[in-house]
Amino acid sequence: MKRLTMETLVGLFVVAGIVSLGYLSIKLGRFEVVSERGYTVLAAFDSVAGLKDGAVVEIAGVEVGRVKTIGLEDYRAVVAMRIDDGVALQDDAIVSIRTKGLIGEKYVKITPGGSEKLVQPGGKLRDTEDPIDIEHLISNYIFGKL
Repeated sequence: MKRLTMETLVGLFVVAGIVSLGYLSIKLGRFEVVSERGYTVLAAFDSVAGLKDGAVVEIAGVEVGRVKTIGLEDYRAVVAMRIDDGVALQDDAIVSIRTKGLIGEKYVKITPGGSEKLVQPGGKLRDTEDPIDIEHLISNYIFGKL
C-alpha cells in the first residue's frame, strides 16, 4: 500500500512538471495562433541584419503588427508586415529596424508621417532606415577608425 502511494505521488509530480514545462515554453516562446486579420504593407531595406519573421512592428511603443516575411528583390531586403486593422499608415511614414536594449531582438519601428495620403493594403512604404550595426561601430572604436 505504501509503495503504491509513493508511486502515485511520483507520477503526479512528473505530470505536474511536464505541464509546467509546457506552460513555460508557450509563455516564454510567445506562442500564439497566427492571425490573418489586418493588411500587408511592404518596405525595402539595404540590410535587415538580424530581423526575423514574426518580429514585432511598433508605433510609439505599441505593437501594431508583425513581420510576415523577409525576401530579396533587386538585391534589397523586402519586409512584408501585417498591420492590424484600424491602424492607418501615411505614405510618408518612416520605417526603421531597431534593437530592444543593447543586444536584444530586432523589431520594426514605424514613425507616422504627416501626409493625408494613406498606404493601401499591399502598398509600399518608401522611407526606410537600416539598422545600426553595433559590431561595426565597436570595431571602429576599438581600432580607432572614428
